[in-house]
Formats: sequence, C-alpha cells, structure tokens
Amino acid sequence: MTDKILILDFGSQYTQLIARVVREANVFCEIIPYNKTFEFDANLKGIILSGSPCSVNEPDAPNVDIATIADKVPVLGICYGAQLTAKLFGGTVAKSNKREYGRAFLNIINQHILFDGINKSTQVWMSHSDTIKMLPDGFVLLGDTENIPVAAFESNNTTKNPVVGLQFHPEVYHSTEGKKIIDNFLVKICGCKKDWTAAHFISETVAALKIQLGDSKVVMGLSGGVDSTVAATLLHKAIGSNLYGIFVNNGVLRKNEFEEVLEIYKKLGLNVKGVDASELFYNRLAGKTDPEEKRKAIGTSFIDVFDEEATKLTGISYLGQGTIYPDVIESAAVHGPAVTIKSHHNVGGLPEKMKLKIVEPLRSLFKDEVRKIGAELGIPASMLGRHPFPGPGLAIRILGEVTPEKVQLLQDADAVYSDLLKKHQLYDKVWQAGTILLPVKSVGVMGDERTYEFTVALRAVTSVDGMTADWAHLPYEFLAEVSNEIINNVKGINRVVYDISSKPPATIEWE
Repeated sequence: MTDKILILDFGSQYTQLIARVVREANVFCEIIPYNKTFEFDANLKGIILSGSPCSVNEPDAPNVDIATIADKVPVLGICYGAQLTAKLFGGTVAKSNKREYGRAFLNIINQHILFDGINKSTQVWMSHSDTIKMLPDGFVLLGDTENIPVAAFESNNTTKNPVVGLQFHPEVYHSTEGKKIIDNFLVKICGCKKDWTAAHFISETVAALKIQLGDSKVVMGLSGGVDSTVAATLLHKAIGSNLYGIFVNNGVLRKNEFEEVLEIYKKLGLNVKGVDASELFYNRLAGKTDPEEKRKAIGTSFIDVFDEEATKLTGISYLGQGTIYPDVIESAAVHGPAVTIKSHHNVGGLPEKMKLKIVEPLRSLFKDEVRKIGAELGIPASMLGRHPFPGPGLAIRILGEVTPEKVQLLQDADAVYSDLLKKHQLYDKVWQAGTILLPVKSVGVMGDERTYEFTVALRAVTSVDGMTADWAHLPYEFLAEVSNEIINNVKGINRVVYDISSKPPATIEWE
C-alpha cells in the first residue's frame, strides 16, 4: 500500500498548497479538519499541522494533542502548527511587536536533516502576527531570522518521534528552498518511499474499482472536459462496456465540439451515446436574458435529458462523476470545521432521483494530477490541455437572449480566435480564452456598403487556479490578425474589442 501523510487543517489559506507540494514529491497525502478523528494505520508515515488565521492564545483556539500524535508518527508544524506545538509543550507564544508578513531570510543555527542541502541563509515567507518568544524545555533552536528569535526548532528526543516546527511557510513559492525542506521531512524524517505516481495511481484505482463495482453497471454524463473524460477512462479500464456514457449536445458547445469529442471517445474505446438535444435547449432558453435564468434553464434541461436517456438503460447501480479533490475538501473555518463541498461537478439531484450509488474515481486528485493521469492513460493532449469552459457553455458568452443564429455567429468567431491562438503557440500560455457576443450593433463599412452588425469581445487571462486572473498581454499584431479574420470571415460581426480587465474586480466570464 502507498505511504500516506495527513495534513491537519486549522483553516490556513495555504493548506492546499502544502498538499500540492507533498503530492509533487510523489507522496500521497490527505487534508482533514484538525478535529476530525483518524486512524494510525501502517501506511500513515507523518502528520503536518497547517497554519491558521487564529491565535493560539485565543480562548477557543483550534487544538490537537500533539504529544499523543508524536508517540505514533513524526510531526511537522507550520506557522500556527509550530506555535501550537511550542505552547502545548510549555513554551511562550505572544503577540509580535509588528505583524510579520513577506520575505525574510532564515539563518540556520543548528544543522538538522530537515535542512540537508539547504543554504545556511535561505529566503522564506512569513505570515503571522504571533511569535514564539521562548521554546519549551528540551526543544532545540534550529534557525532564526533578523526579526524573530525562533523560526525553526525540533523536539530533540523530548518526544518518541521527531517534532519539528517552522514559523514560516515552506509551501509557498517565495520560500525558495521550501519544497526541499518539505521533501526532507517526507523522506529523511518520515521515511516515505515516494511511490505516488500516475502509473501507480492508475493500477491501484482500477484494481479498487473492479472490487467496488464487480459486474455492476455505471451511467455517467460526459462533458468533453478533462475531469469527466479521465474518470470515464478509468472506469472503462475497470468495467469495460458496463460503463454507459451520455454526452449531451446542449446547443451551446464550441464549434464542431459535439462531433469531435464523440470521435475522441470512440478512439478511446468508451461506450458513449451522443444525444443532440439542441432544439430542446434553444426552446428553454427562448426569451431569457437574465444570466441566472439561463444557467438554470440549461441545468434543468440537462437533468431532464440525462434522466430520460439513463432510464432507457436497465440494471444501472451507479452514477459516475468526475469530482476532484478541491471539490470535496472539508476546510477548517476559524471557529470550527465548515464543510465546503461544491456541487458543480455533480448531476444535481439525480443520485437520489434515480436511487443510484455514486462512484468518483478522481476524488483524491488535484487538477494538475488529473492531467498527468490522463496523459498516462493515452488521452490526447488536445483534450487534456483544453482551457476551462463554463458549464452553461456559450449561453453565458452571449449577452442577452440566446438564439441559434447568435450561437452560430459566436461559434464561428470563437473558432477563429482559438485556431489562431494555437497557430501562434499562444494557446498554452493563457489560462483561459474565449469570445463574447455583445448585445450591441454598430455601424461599419465593407467595400462601398455600410453595415450594422454585432460586436464581439475577445477575452484571455493568465492565472494559476482561476481564483484571481490578469488579462493576457497578447501581441498587438496577433490581435489585429484575429480581428481581421473574424470580420472578414464571419458575416454578421463588424467590430472586435479586447477585454483588459483583471479579476478582481472583474470576473473571467462576463455573465
């Protein structure tokens, strides 16, 4: 079985970053709220205590029994986790004279295997308002900074297993050797084998799915996106034709997407039925201009179509879903755990309606890991590298009422934009790009004729996770080429503009 690290979450904004760094080191880890019970099984090799927006000196501060944990496995405390360790073992934690935030330089005073291969003075990232003033008896100082007396420490045989604390964040980009520090904890202190790889995940997951599902039949709604495609491919490897995929054309997909995606599914050997329900969706969208009404119309229409197709099948026991790890992580809020499970990957209401159990092969993976698994499974790079696309599709990139004529205009314009991004090797340099059809017409001149046609806005952003985004600084010559190609080839559009808004204050999508 795979070695495992648990991260106890005290509500830090960086907790998922810790998990990503551990996973990148090929060690499996899970995030759980600090007050959730867990088992010390043979696979558990260590515990990481996250940061927190709380102060350890607050009356209701989050708390765990670190001494008991350290009797079983090594512990790494990060920021709040380090401060809590110091306090619980008898040290002193107090308010800093000033909030310590930003870059600092860790000076390593006593060498330790945690800092093997690390420079004696290394840049780290601080983010805390409390500070450790005095270490507990039996604990040893490992490093300080110009502003804080205790930046790193260890338990030095005070506990059965090593306990180390860092009053900085090694998981963030600005801690230049932070990943190496975490790697040293994983390998040299916890003894992790680093066997969490794409190939290993696939073999373990397929074997587990075979046991879980047996001869059961699974129905799954596919979108053409990365998550659902990878999930379906894993299920197919486990149960073959007992997976029944349904891919619905809602009329607001990208140009030729319905046919192209079905062709990829066919090459992958997936058992997928394509259902063209464009007319139904257009009828449900008729007259609707409010973005939320359009979203609801598309969501309910999809459920109706999926339900109708699924009920034609017999003996279905499971609903397959492409849920990934960020959608299921329970995060610890400031005053206790708050379950923040998202539902946008799920076919809302269907499991209960159809009395189906759920199977989610990707629920332990981050998005970048899903892509690695997909590549290992042989899914085409063109599908794995596709930009994020909104669930309601082009319906929320058509401002105002959606009609078949407007959809075709936008599909044609967007295809020109996307094709040119790929031609000029710009597609993979932006997080997301799309074309928006504006509900305004303007005067233009083509030849000797005056025109009165639609305007489209081009959108392209750079981002890491979509939570914040900056507009992509695409070359002027490229934008000029896109504008010319759209206006010359898409009859009905005579003006092209470029959106230079960042998120925040704007959003990536316009609706």
